[in-house]
Amino acid sequence: MSCPCCRPGGDSSDGEEEEEEEEDVGLLDMSAMKDRVQYLVDSGISQIPAAFIRPVDERPLGVKGFDRIPVVDMSEVDGKGRERIRAEVGKACEEWGFFQVVNHGVKKSVLDVMRKDGRAFFQQPMEQKLKYSCTPGVIASEGYGSKMLTKDEQLLDWRDYYDLHTLPMSRRRSGNWPTNPPSFRDSVVKYSDQMKWLAEKILELISESLGLPGTYLKEALGEVSQNVSVNYYPVCPQPDLTLGLQAHSDLGAITILMQADIPGLQVKKDDSWIAVEPVEDALVVNLGDMMEVLTNGRYKSVEHRAVVNSERDRLSIATFLDPAKDRTLSPAKALVDDKHPLLYRDVLFSEFISAWYSKGPDGKRNIDNLILPL
Repeated sequence: MSCPCCRPGGDSSDGEEEEEEEEDVGLLDMSAMKDRVQYLVDSGISQIPAAFIRPVDERPLGVKGFDRIPVVDMSEVDGKGRERIRAEVGKACEEWGFFQVVNHGVKKSVLDVMRKDGRAFFQQPMEQKLKYSCTPGVIASEGYGSKMLTKDEQLLDWRDYYDLHTLPMSRRRSGNWPTNPPSFRDSVVKYSDQMKWLAEKILELISESLGLPGTYLKEALGEVSQNVSVNYYPVCPQPDLTLGLQAHSDLGAITILMQADIPGLQVKKDDSWIAVEPVEDALVVNLGDMMEVLTNGRYKSVEHRAVVNSERDRLSIATFLDPAKDRTLSPAKALVDDKHPLLYRDVLFSEFISAWYSKGPDGKRNIDNLILPL
């Protein structure tokens, strides 16, 4: 589903820098196209390179089949439906860490145009896409890429992506975003704004479901960072040997995913992988590691991954909402008592990001390092 590689780096900017950076867009390194999965597919390969082949125990085998993770109807969330919705969100967070929302208030036209423009970007010739490449060797740089980490020895995912730094405004360098399709920049801004609105609404519901003030989680996160990651999964000649996105839990607060109509997301529950069936016009919400810390483990982040197929490509769009980098996060005091001892140590979010990049995702290993001894 989501990708923890697309995290806020040390790239704050203001509007005065934007024009200068626009001039740098378009300096091409054509050798970079060899790293793109789409380039491999277009070259006509019949076997995937060794760098994409997963160990047997990580391959997409033995999936439990389709299951519908909880679906929450957000109709009348600010009216008579709030108590029901709050209860359903709390139950989904406690039992799954994943849920889908329908009647969420995000305009269908905004979703459709963002999906259309995202796909149009990847349908361009390679030389056009490479104008917007991520900076090589720089952690979480904005732009068009394919590698989750900067380590040479990493196993690769069968995925290309475009990562956009959208919030706070000091990180938003829309002058560097693609101009083709012509509506791309405007689509991203509208999508970002709608995702921020929905994320804040969901944070309120999660806070209230725990008996906390509705503003608690928003205040605990500080000035949040938002990234929008457009993920493109090309067809794969050997889908049983690889993954579109390796198993991981997201490292931030919450992630909102617009799925494709083609199945690809899998969630780990009770040590089994479950394929999540797409629901029309629904958005998928999942909890990140920092939500697990803030709730003292009442609600947990959950491992998930993406698989690919040999018949159709797939596009999904993930929006990450993360704490401010300078924010120290700790369990809510109201959620710690004799029956619920303190489970996690305080963590500075910037240090958690650095630890993730130095070690890689490897499931939930990074948050496990925050657990206090009992």
